[in-house]
Amino acid sequence: MDASVNRIPSSADERALLVAIHIHGHDEDLVVQSLDELSMLVTTAGAMIVESLILKRKSLDAAHLIGKGQMERITALIAEKNIRLVVFDQNAVKPAQIRNLETIFKCRVVGRTEVILDIFARRARSAESKIQVELAQLRYILPRLKGLGGVLSRLGGGIGTRGPGEKMLETDRRHIQRRIAKLNDRLEGITEHRKLIRVGRAGEVRGAVVG
Repeated sequence: MDASVNRIPSSADERALLVAIHIHGHDEDLVVQSLDELSMLVTTAGAMIVESLILKRKSLDAAHLIGKGQMERITALIAEKNIRLVVFDQNAVKPAQIRNLETIFKCRVVGRTEVILDIFARRARSAESKIQVELAQLRYILPRLKGLGGVLSRLGGGIGTRGPGEKMLETDRRHIQRRIAKLNDRLEGITEHRKLIRVGRAGEVRGAVVG
């Protein structure tokens, strides 16, 4: 039987449902532990966790991860509790699976990786860290565009759509590739600038010692 674990809501606005999948034969304690970790990540990313589910499966469904009855249960929860985001405790949810689930749930669906990248984006402060985070996001997105028809839409905001760099609306593969190249150039420039500053400071120290 599937388990339900209620969470204490935070003050955030984005109402989220967390979904973990317990595959038959795997250690359920590890599933619970991983879900607890995801809960902390999602809260850190700024969402309000409305409820968490542990769904039992013999194997992952290729098209939807979970079964028809489980999807119906989640759809009912979304309507009942005004949920805006479903987060699966899976590191790499396939683009086609996300598209299929979003069509059924009528809300956004993300995996653990998107949540982690979102946290990095929120915490990036320096120019260098912002570039590194945006590069990580774009490199994660690029190979997944094939399953999304080659186009990424980042409308609506929220977890999985934030980034420290430019906002991408209806972004295609070529644009992302150009953006990655541009960010790499900027990152190299920052690295070279830092080296020059370090060399200059070393020269000042040597001059002071000799003098």
